[in-house]
Amino acid sequence: MTQLGSLMAGVMFIWAIFKQWFPEELGEQIEKYFHKLVSYVYPYLQITFHEYQGDGFERSKAYVAIERYLSTNSANRAKRLKANVVKDCQSVILSMDDYEQITDDFKGIKIWWTSSKTIPQQRAFFSYRDDDEKRFYKLTCHRKNRDIVTKVYLQHVLDEGKAIATKTRQRKLYTNNKSENDGWRSKRTMWSHIVFEHPSTFDTLAMDPKKKKDILSDLTTFSKSKDYYKKVGKSWKRGYLLYGPPGTGKSSMIAAMANFLEYDIYDLELTSVKDNTDLRKLLIDTSSKSIIVIEDIDCSLDLTGQRKEKKDKKEEDKEIKDPIAKKVKEEKENKGSEVTLSGLLNFIDGLWSACGSERLIVFTTNYVEKLDPALIRRGRMDKHIEMSYCCFESFKVLAKNYLDVESHEMFATIGRLLEETNMTPADVAENLMPKSDEENGEICLNNLIKSLEDAKQEARLKAVEDAKIKAEEEAGEKKSEENGEKVEESEAKIDDEEGKKDDEDLNE
Repeated sequence: MTQLGSLMAGVMFIWAIFKQWFPEELGEQIEKYFHKLVSYVYPYLQITFHEYQGDGFERSKAYVAIERYLSTNSANRAKRLKANVVKDCQSVILSMDDYEQITDDFKGIKIWWTSSKTIPQQRAFFSYRDDDEKRFYKLTCHRKNRDIVTKVYLQHVLDEGKAIATKTRQRKLYTNNKSENDGWRSKRTMWSHIVFEHPSTFDTLAMDPKKKKDILSDLTTFSKSKDYYKKVGKSWKRGYLLYGPPGTGKSSMIAAMANFLEYDIYDLELTSVKDNTDLRKLLIDTSSKSIIVIEDIDCSLDLTGQRKEKKDKKEEDKEIKDPIAKKVKEEKENKGSEVTLSGLLNFIDGLWSACGSERLIVFTTNYVEKLDPALIRRGRMDKHIEMSYCCFESFKVLAKNYLDVESHEMFATIGRLLEETNMTPADVAENLMPKSDEENGEICLNNLIKSLEDAKQEARLKAVEDAKIKAEEEAGEKKSEENGEKVEESEAKIDDEEGKKDDEDLNE
């Protein structure tokens, strides 16, 4: 051990002297020819699979498949493992830890797999962040087995890895992180995620059965139309616009769509996106088999304002002179996102939108009339779905979900009141939900009837109040018109009298 330590110290000293007195280019050339020399006598083939390829926006599919494949061998052969829990804590996936090596046998051929990573030189040794670490797997085998390994074994690994990934796949709910002035600190900080476990399904969704059937048919057709989209020359994606009053089930509809298709969800918050470039990077970093959601798009950014006509110059000058208006305008310009309507349109169906496949883009809004027509036209938002107030068919679904009641003598009264009153499914569900152990189905139905009657009475009183206000406004306008006519008559009379006086003065 003493001799080994002395030898290592001597090598390090010589290497330090070499680096100090010889240029870096010379060292690179020596290293190049050294590897070339070793390749003549080294009997093994090495293949490296990096976690990220190119600019590093998308995780390598080969790396993910290899990771899943090796997880089946790691538990028995590796000494250091990493654990990941999936499927509601029902199973544990074990994979190789960093700098670990295992062997695999394929048709009598021995193959070595090594898990490793590279760390940037400028990173501090005490840093706990691994955003800039570059992980990779290295395959090593004998040269004589080159053809079998590259043409047969690797395809076997990829196929097995994909099958395992499908079996153990956890669907995820993503949200975009706020981009700083210089963008994200690394490619892995664009999206954060949690396991998607929303229980909403089309069976529990409160809406008209015919409309529900139509949506299910549309989704099923889309999921099986890969070849058709390729045939017509369109990227494999589809846009959905969900619009209606608050509480009508737009978010539940998105969750039901994701559960039906088994897709991930990317919840995109536009106000956290710095500009169009960052928006494009976020799109590139999304996966296939996913739903990209922008909720309340009419409130996210003032996208429609970019098409409004410019204000009159005098009006602009007046606003600039107002110190409060000027301050608000400056704060908005400095703080707000720079995402434009044009950037969002390109995000939906521009060239970059074809970077993935089997993807849905869903917008929700409470006020569809506020959206720019270019944003929701067919081809961008292909299917428009109105999420309306609760109807009798929707109520029956909610009664089955919350009370396990399929028919009751009060249903007729509730059906009549729902036709006469606007109430959202969220409000109906709140009345049907038992608040204590003493409340049974009949009490909850009575609570709903009372709420519907109160809502009907409030709507009637509001209509009377609105009619009264309108009548007063009309009376005020009529009175103003009458006063105006009287003023005009008085002015005309004064003009006539002054005219007569002038005539008399001229005659004199």
